[in-house]
Amino acid sequence: MNAQVVLLALCTGLGFGFLLAAVRALSTAAALWARGRRVTGRVTARAATDRTRGGLVVFSDHLGRDFVLDPGPLGPFCGLPPVGGSVPVVHARERPTRARLWTTRHLLAPSFGWFLSATVAFGTGIVTAG
Repeated sequence: MNAQVVLLALCTGLGFGFLLAAVRALSTAAALWARGRRVTGRVTARAATDRTRGGLVVFSDHLGRDFVLDPGPLGPFCGLPPVGGSVPVVHARERPTRARLWTTRHLLAPSFGWFLSATVAFGTGIVTAG
């Protein structure tokens, strides 16, 4: 089998997989926007031994249970205020463990990354086919 055809098939398959992941992330963000429960969280400091930048967000659900949201190392770039500040948090009513920050950048960043990956995969397939 021609190596060019195999590479084109791989790039097309990866592109469609990434596109499916992007649509799923976008639909999750839309569902949180439409039906999610919005609460206010407080930014707390990480442990001294943790080298990850940014803070953690502590919030309570409607039953009063406390949860911790880790926005990851890119939290400050997604609109996370400094330690001690408050930030809006959104979560599905029955799943507070899968919460997200209520900022456009934090809600749409995963879908943007998957769309970008799909574009690169499809572009690589087009370049190799030509």
